Amino acid sequence: MLRKVRITLALIFWVLITWLLLDFTGTAHVYLGWMAKIQFLPALVAMNIGALLFLVALTLLFGRIYCSIICPLGVMQDVIAWFRKKKNKYSYSEEKGILRAAILALTGFLLATNLAWVVGLIAPYSTYGRIVGTVFSPLYKLANNGLAMIAEHFGSYAFYEVDVWMKSLPALLVAVAAWIIIGVLAWRGGRTWCNTICPVGTFLGILSRHSRLKMVINADACKNCRKCERNCKSACIDLKNHTIDYSRCVVCGDCLEECKFGALSFGYKPMIDKENIIYNNWKKKQGSEEPKTDEELKNPAIDEGRRSVLTGVALLAGTSLVKAQEKTTDGGLAEIEDKKKPKRDKLITPPGSISIRNLSEHCTSCQLCINSCPNDVLRPSNSLDRFMQPEVSFERGYCRPECTRCSDVCPTGAIKPITVEQRTATQVGHAVWLKDNCVPVADGIPCGNCARHCPAGAIQMVPLQAGVHQDGRRWLDADNQEIPRERLLLIPVVNEEKCIGCGACENLCPSRPFSAIYVEGHEVHREI
Repeated sequence: MLRKVRITLALIFWVLITWLLLDFTGTAHVYLGWMAKIQFLPALVAMNIGALLFLVALTLLFGRIYCSIICPLGVMQDVIAWFRKKKNKYSYSEEKGILRAAILALTGFLLATNLAWVVGLIAPYSTYGRIVGTVFSPLYKLANNGLAMIAEHFGSYAFYEVDVWMKSLPALLVAVAAWIIIGVLAWRGGRTWCNTICPVGTFLGILSRHSRLKMVINADACKNCRKCERNCKSACIDLKNHTIDYSRCVVCGDCLEECKFGALSFGYKPMIDKENIIYNNWKKKQGSEEPKTDEELKNPAIDEGRRSVLTGVALLAGTSLVKAQEKTTDGGLAEIEDKKKPKRDKLITPPGSISIRNLSEHCTSCQLCINSCPNDVLRPSNSLDRFMQPEVSFERGYCRPECTRCSDVCPTGAIKPITVEQRTATQVGHAVWLKDNCVPVADGIPCGNCARHCPAGAIQMVPLQAGVHQDGRRWLDADNQEIPRERLLLIPVVNEEKCIGCGACENLCPSRPFSAIYVEGHEVHREI
């Protein structure tokens, strides 16, 4: 029963959190955003005391059940191991204590020195988020686009097409490498990654040594068939000495199912040990067919332990169940050259991130905000000092003032929640005009695209020609002769006090391959 309940809850958590990471509509976050916030590293970085206390209490009560139910990377390893249809494929191995302690100490040092993105390279939730967001998200979007085409054929708009593009080659390579390495380890050794590399598993393993409910071996009832040991994917059952390494046991229940002699139990260890002693003493009495004392007849331990487990798991199960964006395209029949990213002196960070420093200190590179961005302005950074953390660029869209999606989904506080009103009053950067790239200057053709589409009204068009002035709605030259509209050349002037750095001007500028106006980031965001 324990194993079946555990598998059911694990699959529910795994499917839902995968949907949360894949979803680009914002629907999943409304109902499932809490699932990202109770992951251990995001809760630790965000100093989410409630989530941390919940995970610590859960571990001290049930053991490392977090790793086998809540952690999506742990469940993914179980699924990979399950596909290898082979019984008796594991064996007991000694704990790599020094390696685990060294990685945990290094993790603590990196967190203390505000290098959370480095920890995110091996942290389970962030690693799984990158695998899903970088490797599987494009496949999910392609499937969505196929459904959109079918629905459109039948006159339905239940689905809408989205762009599928590679946001970062280095991030893709890192995600694929992590997926292959962890997959191979899971295929060959089950929970090797969790019990050797993962710092969260090591920390929770320290706590699980003192958990109230544990797996217990009754040495006298054991027939030494070794099925429990050979089917333990954590390699933590030493049947030779009839012991279990509780720092590595993830309470998966596989050993309970394999044992046909009742030698394994899950419950409160002192009570089970006492029960085993009573049972063994009775068994040794020759000719006895039943226990002789009232105490022996009570036999409460195992049933109470199981009842406690099922009650806790049921509570956990109750908790777990608890417009298409506007696209801008260039018309015409001519082939349009793709825009290129300008060289910026300062990085642009998402609204709500407060500053470059706050983002780099708190972001674990889980890619949730990047995959959730409906405007295609967020992508993983390739810079080594903030590798795979989100950065803003406007080649494919601009940061719409009414959108707060990235701040809504971030579980670590790297991008703090903000309202639409706060978003429209936050300056993440300011626009800078490049004269030589501007169409009126370079080609002598009127434009004004940047001013027409600026949502903040921060761009004003002024005459390029000397002596030109305005009289009502008419433009006059130096001789007071009216200038026809088709000959009037106006260039933009940016009011930095009003500009919020949304990138609409940069994105919609017709100049190719580099825009004539681009956004320079602010190291610390400002408020209007």
